Amino acid sequence: MCDNELLMMVCRPLAPGTPPLSGHDLEHKLSHAEGWEIEDGSLTKIFQFEDHYQTMAFANAVAWISHREDHHPEMTVGYNTCALRYNTHSIGGISENDFICSAKVDHLVGD
Repeated sequence: MCDNELLMMVCRPLAPGTPPLSGHDLEHKLSHAEGWEIEDGSLTKIFQFEDHYQTMAFANAVAWISHREDHHPEMTVGYNTCALRYNTHSIGGISENDFICSAKVDHLVGD
């Protein structure tokens, strides 16, 4: 699924017991998520900016996406970096929701 398709999708609630993405499905989606990695069971990426103002503007835009999608990353904000970690807590792993949000975040910065 390409980023354009993901941009048009919305996150949906996933019931506990829904299996997380794994194997070929996970690898396929990850291959289309440039710069994102799987780390400790989360979809992660570190974004770099020129200054704190740009970093905070990005963090606030991510917060808006999170609110709209009702799917929230763990964010670590520094002076000129913002690290995002997505996973779907209700299923204990990575879901399509994480990739939907990562595509929307990448779209903010033109990735």
